[in-house]
Amino acid sequence: MSEIEDLLREDLRGQSPYGAPQLDVPVQLNTNENAYAIPEDVAAVVAEHIGRELRGLNRYPDRDAVALRTDLAAYLSRKGGGPDLTADHVWAANGSNEILQQLLQAFGGPGRTVLGFMPSYSMHPLLARGTSTGFVDAGRESDYTLTPGHVSWAIEAHDPDLVFLVSPNNPTGTALDAAVVEAAYETTRGIVVVDEAYAEFARDGAATALGLLAGRKRLVVTRTMSKAFAFAGARVGYLAADPELVEKLLLVRLPYHLSSITQAAARGALACAPRLQAEVDQLKHQRDRIVKNLRAKGLPVADSDANFVLVGGLRDAAAVWRAILDRGVLIRDVGLPGRLRITAGTEEETTALLDAFDTVLELRPELFDTQERQP
Repeated sequence: MSEIEDLLREDLRGQSPYGAPQLDVPVQLNTNENAYAIPEDVAAVVAEHIGRELRGLNRYPDRDAVALRTDLAAYLSRKGGGPDLTADHVWAANGSNEILQQLLQAFGGPGRTVLGFMPSYSMHPLLARGTSTGFVDAGRESDYTLTPGHVSWAIEAHDPDLVFLVSPNNPTGTALDAAVVEAAYETTRGIVVVDEAYAEFARDGAATALGLLAGRKRLVVTRTMSKAFAFAGARVGYLAADPELVEKLLLVRLPYHLSSITQAAARGALACAPRLQAEVDQLKHQRDRIVKNLRAKGLPVADSDANFVLVGGLRDAAAVWRAILDRGVLIRDVGLPGRLRITAGTEEETTALLDAFDTVLELRPELFDTQERQP
């Protein structure tokens, strides 16, 4: 053990940071980014919003981001399928990861636990560890789904301070039934967090926990602008919750945590939400195209409400991943036996992906088990 390692917090020793392979290949479909660049007309609006802030960069930003939160509340009220929200119901930060971190800082910490249901978003246990919050994995059904009964049982067994639910779930792409969220809320004494990073890609636009917020002071719905708004590089995440809960997060947020440039850029993108929805619709079409084509090849693929799909029927997932990569397409090995995750891309990228699968299936059929067909 090195001198620095010896000084590190004991629970962090020997750990590895989060990361996904970033390789220089023609088609990158491994990190669930929006495949479409910001359109020129949207970029012009964003640039205009940023330009207004440049002369004032000698001053600190609005530390509570009230204007941005007002715009986010209007967006959720208009599109989210939930109640009318105000800025007091919304909080924003540098990506939804910081939102989740702040929730753990405020309501987790030493001696407290958060309950998750893996396989799910891999950052949840890492964020828990970083805030010294115990993470309990209650698992899922054999088909990776969650039922109200399983969630209630896990909460009763572990009595967590926070519960993390993900809808649509990453890496499976499946959305939660509202009954699961309701069961979690009714069973737990703690905070219920529904991570909806991919909500705009759901087949059912009403499949969101926003409609459950009214009267539930311990319920939180988190979102991001990285996916539907093609804003991954800007790092903007947000949540909707009861105003009293939002107010408590100010106790742990860093002063001026969200820069003036970030706030302005996000407001510009929000002003163009209808325009950006067109790219979302195109990605949903390519996602469904992947599902249809891989199923036609005899590979089991779950219906997806996200901008990615989880494909199974792989005897050697690592070898398939490498064979697809050798053909210029990078997808994601998420560590699930016999499965790989594929982000929906542009039409051209999707064609390259499907061509790569065709070639590998033809040349290396021993890597696949195509007997288990979807109905």
